[in-house]
Amino acid sequence: MSMIGKKVGDFAVQAYHDGEFVTVTREDLLGTWSVLVFYPADFTFVCPTELGDLADHYAAFQQIGCQVYSVSTDTHYVHQQWHERSGIVGKVTYPMLADPAHVLARDFDVLIEADGVAERGSFVIDPHGEIVAYEVTSGAVGRNARELLRRVEACQYVARHTGEVCPANWEPGRSTLEPTITLVGQL
Repeated sequence: MSMIGKKVGDFAVQAYHDGEFVTVTREDLLGTWSVLVFYPADFTFVCPTELGDLADHYAAFQQIGCQVYSVSTDTHYVHQQWHERSGIVGKVTYPMLADPAHVLARDFDVLIEADGVAERGSFVIDPHGEIVAYEVTSGAVGRNARELLRRVEACQYVARHTGEVCPANWEPGRSTLEPTITLVGQL
């Protein structure tokens, strides 16, 4: 079943952010665009490359009014230690959410029950708390933060421009399409 249009459930989790432990709730997602990026575990191999890539693009996400959150089933204490020990993860300035009770991983349907870890899932959430885009990939395949940023930009564009759609590889400033009967068969 598709997750598109699903409202994010209530939650309150601990996070490591800016050298402190903080609580993040569903209410923190409301009123702004958000991206939740689930990954299997701290102190692994592909995961730090993804979190580092997100850190490198974090300012661009902030410029378009989108908050980034990384999420794993590790505790906030483990996030702190990983942040302090890894040069790549040490660049992270967005909140690192801890989900040891699997509340978020279950709500977003990315929990691998047998292992107690999350799949690699990326979720774009609109200011109303609804999922408007997502992808889940194999644990062996890292994601691209620039593509995730482009996807958020496209979701924001169509939310502001009713009746327009973004074609493949659309970037801000490029032409969009207005689906009408006269366009059928013309592409």
